[in-house]
Amino acid sequence: MPAATSRLLELLELLQNRPLVTGGEIAELLGVDRRTVRRYVATLQELGIPVEGERGVGGGYRMRPGYRLPPLMVSDDEAVALVLGLSAVRRLGLDAGSDAADGALVKLHRVLPDPLRRRVEALEATLGFTRPAERGAPVAGEDVLLLADAIRRRRRVRAAYRSHAGEETSRELSPHGLVVHSGRWYLAAHDHGRDAARTFRVDRMRGITLAEGTAVPRPEGFDAVAHVSRSLASVPWRWEVEVLVELSPEEAARRLPATLAELAEADGGTLVRMRVDSLDWMASVLAGLGCGFVIRTPDELRASVEALARSLTERAAAEGS
Repeated sequence: MPAATSRLLELLELLQNRPLVTGGEIAELLGVDRRTVRRYVATLQELGIPVEGERGVGGGYRMRPGYRLPPLMVSDDEAVALVLGLSAVRRLGLDAGSDAADGALVKLHRVLPDPLRRRVEALEATLGFTRPAERGAPVAGEDVLLLADAIRRRRRVRAAYRSHAGEETSRELSPHGLVVHSGRWYLAAHDHGRDAARTFRVDRMRGITLAEGTAVPRPEGFDAVAHVSRSLASVPWRWEVEVLVELSPEEAARRLPATLAELAEADGGTLVRMRVDSLDWMASVLAGLGCGFVIRTPDELRASVEALARSLTERAAAEGS
């Protein structure tokens, strides 16, 4: 969107949100001079938007009282989709720290016809989710849009990157895909410094800019979601677990997400490899699979499974007495 058009829309939003705003305040908020503010106001007036000016001390600009933008004509199904989408963004933690979803809903209310707006407000007030809200990692919308544009146009990007350990490095990347998981944005990309495919958390990237040169093409059959899932499943944790479960690979994949486990077909079932911080938690995962299993490593996992079995047995006995 051209800068002038974007600032006109920002000015329109300011005038709708405040009963009166001075030329100096507008200039500061939009990053322009007062002469440009006057030109923007004149442009809105030429478009038929009733912006009024008040001279003197305490004067400024305001929208004519009672004025509303023409209603946004959407169907009931489209309105439900918009509310569900924005509510899901908040629920998944994807607008953490920015309140972008709340701001978008406010604007949606403003331009919906009154009967539909009241029904949309009722939906927001009564809508519930079975899944608990997630704590996301804030990401600037401009960064996500820049990366998406670079992926589509096959452009390289440069950025500073902070690792989990806090190490700061400079990266030149050929971005291949954006993936959302557990309230965080991930970028699947070719890292030119390492000459390999890597996964990056977008909230740890700083100063993202387009770089010279065309991005290297994606490998044939490359799937960004599968790549990020494998990367997350292979994150080093305290324990490396290897268990043979009596499930087909297809059934194991349905019960264990790719972000959690690496699966391989094996005699007698499926070999599950996972990296975890807690063996007690791993024991509960195995119990929840509802199938037989053989622990290959580590030996300490057997003690956690036995402790869980004793706890469940004692609980069942107590409930039956």
